[in-house]
Amino acid sequence: MSAGRTAWVLHVDLDQFIAAVEVLRRPELAGLPVIVGGRGDPTERAVVSTASYEARQFGVGSGMPLRIAARKVPDAVILPVDAPAYTEASERVMEALRGLGVVVEVLGWDEAFLGVETDDPEAFAERARAAVLDATELHCSVGIGDNKVRAKIATGFGKPRGVFRLTRDNWFEVMGSRPTIDLWGVGSKVSKRLAAHAINTVRELADADESVLVGEFGPRMGVWYSQLGRGIGSAVVDDSPWVARGHSRETTYQRNLTTSDEVRDAVRELASQVFDDTVKEGRPVFRVTLKVRYAPFFTATKARKLPAPTTERADVVKAAVALAESLDSGREVRLLGVRAEMVMPEEGDPVERTPVRGRL
Repeated sequence: MSAGRTAWVLHVDLDQFIAAVEVLRRPELAGLPVIVGGRGDPTERAVVSTASYEARQFGVGSGMPLRIAARKVPDAVILPVDAPAYTEASERVMEALRGLGVVVEVLGWDEAFLGVETDDPEAFAERARAAVLDATELHCSVGIGDNKVRAKIATGFGKPRGVFRLTRDNWFEVMGSRPTIDLWGVGSKVSKRLAAHAINTVRELADADESVLVGEFGPRMGVWYSQLGRGIGSAVVDDSPWVARGHSRETTYQRNLTTSDEVRDAVRELASQVFDDTVKEGRPVFRVTLKVRYAPFFTATKARKLPAPTTERADVVKAAVALAESLDSGREVRLLGVRAEMVMPEEGDPVERTPVRGRL
């Protein structure tokens, strides 16, 4: 670290990224409620990928069924997902950030961590915002933290088009009374499990007996949640190329699958597609996971570790089909997903993944 300068983690998050890209392509949509999802047809089964702030005012959010979003905002402009356009815009954003001469750890299309040494992080954050805007015409918000956890959470307080600092010094002042679900990595299921132990706020999580958390979540995640309540996390920003631990394919069916044969055939097809994705990585598969969403909207997952890592299509498909055989044959299926996890490079044995929120 340079003399006289402090190391900071900055989290850059594009504001309503996908919707913003669409508005750039269609300026006449500025100020209108814009919803992006599926093929842009609310009569089909699909979910919202993102919504403009104007649409969010009506309660539309990511992951909401598109048909429900259309009911909430009858006048909304509904557009299909255009992944290549978002990828191209994202690449320009990251190039602009790297042009600042700092370490950039890409998290996805619309967000990244920056490792910065400066005595004025707010000024640097504004530089980052200006660089992105100048290069892409897209607006972003920046969270400043003394580690990744605090920087990531800080961004939410800066949105839209703002900057916010969250560190050890103001952690409990800002977060202490907030519900645990406001923490990065805590979803509705985890927050409910915490509530069962009378842990409802961030302060209560920080003060909780670690042994209680370990008993509920296990030795690894229990300690992690304990640290999360205190805002503790890694401060290392790593720009190493991201290596996928697995590949997933999932499909929402426009007509429910009603027979075991239909389910097996669908799982077999998805598993074969996933296997093709892993072949490009050149690494063997060691675990297969099946995701199912029964009608009307109950989701479950099942996983199977293979007897040995494999590069054979038949092994992966067989494992996925075996998982399908354990599904409830009396329930109609509206969605299926298959995930294949691969051995990481230069690892003798597969490493267990830390559970995270998100899609299969």
